[in-house]
Amino acid sequence: MRVVFLGPPGAGKGTQARGLAAELGVPQIATGDILREAVAKQTRLGLEAKRYMDRGALVPDEVVIGLVAEQLDHGTAQNGFLLDGFPRNVAQAEALEALLDDHGVALDRVIFFEVSEAELVRRLTGRRVCRRCGATSHLVSSPPTVAGTCDRCGGELYQREDDGEAAVRHRLRVYERETAPLLDYYRGRGLLTPVKGEGPMEAVAESIWVTLEGKEAR
Repeated sequence: MRVVFLGPPGAGKGTQARGLAAELGVPQIATGDILREAVAKQTRLGLEAKRYMDRGALVPDEVVIGLVAEQLDHGTAQNGFLLDGFPRNVAQAEALEALLDDHGVALDRVIFFEVSEAELVRRLTGRRVCRRCGATSHLVSSPPTVAGTCDRCGGELYQREDDGEAAVRHRLRVYERETAPLLDYYRGRGLLTPVKGEGPMEAVAESIWVTLEGKEAR
């Protein structure tokens, strides 16, 4: 299977991608992870990406596409993959299509996680970070044993400025504006399937499974 997961920040793509990739026996390719790995290994593309990341700028499409291309060329991706959060725009989608054409394969499905803004805000604003060690917790999904205190080191937990409600809502507006053309792109190719991203994780996973190659619920 060759699958793309799309969805706004906080939609739960990463959690579902890890589980499904393991079940299908294919690699999960998350752009954030491969960017960090390339920077840590100081590869050519990693060093180029770091130049932008260090000044808080977006990594250019050509760099991200190059990193994804390296992953797709890796032996573990020959029998399928799960792309988590890539592509992010139509230019990246067109580049991905060209890469797959070069390999003589195509995407099987693009799954879009539908989650209400209220739920996304609740999820994203619940994160807390330790001032001392940097560990994260969540007021709902992984609350600290003692309110306001890091379970790992006992340091003070705080809410990052970009996790505040106003900042979160702005991020969601930007995502919606930038992603709408991408959804139309895949909808026009008959690949896009929306899945409700709210509710128990097991129920969301079951919905995803049902969409893949017409499989029946288990």
